[in-house]
Amino acid sequence: MPNSLLHAVHVYPVKSAAGCAPGEVRVEPWGPAGDRRWMLVDPAGKVVTQRPQPRLALARAEPLPDGGIRLSAPGREPLSVTVPEPVATAVAQFPKDKVEAVEADAEAHAWFSDFLGTEVRLVHLDDPARRRPVAPKHGRPGETVSFADAYPLLVTTLSSLDALNSLIAQGDHADEGPLPMARFRPNAVLDGTAPWAEDGWKRIAIGDVTFRITEPCARCVVTTTDQRTAQRGKEPLRTLARHRRSGDKLLFGQNLVPETTGTIRVGDPVRILEQAS
Repeated sequence: MPNSLLHAVHVYPVKSAAGCAPGEVRVEPWGPAGDRRWMLVDPAGKVVTQRPQPRLALARAEPLPDGGIRLSAPGREPLSVTVPEPVATAVAQFPKDKVEAVEADAEAHAWFSDFLGTEVRLVHLDDPARRRPVAPKHGRPGETVSFADAYPLLVTTLSSLDALNSLIAQGDHADEGPLPMARFRPNAVLDGTAPWAEDGWKRIAIGDVTFRITEPCARCVVTTTDQRTAQRGKEPLRTLARHRRSGDKLLFGQNLVPETTGTIRVGDPVRILEQAS
């Protein structure tokens, strides 16, 4: 892939909220710096995402230099949130694991609770180096992840999105397409690859940083949520079910674990270091 390059980088400071697209980002062992270090939980500690709360797509979080975030949303005054002191931790319950986190202040809880119309708390991952291991199916000893679902990064390609949109155009919900890449909330978007080429990758390099491909990303109802309006439709899940199904999983994109650290930048070349056997 001599002309393949990094087209875009995305960071989502609060899990399931809108993020930002910087020109570059430092890749840490647990993912892009500042990515999904914050998250919402309900009063019982259960993780709150766009799955039950599509309105979260309208809340934007911008990273601040000190690790804090600036929140904004329609009808809400912006709020800056500082990193809380890790004096006492709370347990956040994911579907398959639990992780210790530190609660933000009461003002941050109230900001999100008022916006979503239900009681939630904002929590921060204070120590990603030791708090949460990568999904055990493909993780290795010592590998950790932020509040992302299972792996440190998600990569997608423009060519595969184009191919998917062509399939959507031929389906029974063609009026919903073409879909933008924002539906899939990737960290790295690549250009210059063949459609679905990522299915055959085992190791890649983006600039000077190398990554291990773990498994394809199984998609959920969040992909049917318009990230600009929070309205839901049927696509892309209808089309993925017909063309990109593996068992009960509907696939788009690939999950990555960093093998090295460093900064990746838009325009960096992409190299395939190893193909899957």
